[in-house]
Amino acid sequence: MKDQASSDYFENEYLERGYPPPAFYFAVSIGNGSKIDDTAFSEVSGISTEFETEAVVEGGENRFVHQLPKQVKHGQLELKRGIARMSSPLAAWCKSTLEGEFATMIALQTVIVKLTGANGQVLRVWQFNDAYPLKWSVDPFSSTKNEVAVEKISLAYSYSQRRA
Repeated sequence: MKDQASSDYFENEYLERGYPPPAFYFAVSIGNGSKIDDTAFSEVSGISTEFETEAVVEGGENRFVHQLPKQVKHGQLELKRGIARMSSPLAAWCKSTLEGEFATMIALQTVIVKLTGANGQVLRVWQFNDAYPLKWSVDPFSSTKNEVAVEKISLAYSYSQRRA
């Protein structure tokens, strides 16, 4: 019921006024049963779904090339944040997955991204199922800049759902 109320708020508050919601209020949660708590991110990107197509040339008619849908392709979900301590559950999950050399099975997680309003009300929800770390990188260090050290985690996933 809360998602319905949030959805109603979104429809009434933003769309009726003609404004899209701001993209800087969001929350990320990772985990199936044992939720990973340290999920404060400065940026989330890669929320995308598209069809892969196959070009089929029409026989005898050279003016047409038909693009036939084959399968759905998902982008990589990218999460950016300041470099976290090594004892963080998210860092441990990335480390065990990427440095484990397949000694154990990859622990798949559910990732939920929520776009929220200024008061914390949920406006949109995306769920990414069977996610696992694909890449764990650190932005360049530079002695000429006064910036926070940032890590980027790229996740692969089987499928996604837009829940609200």
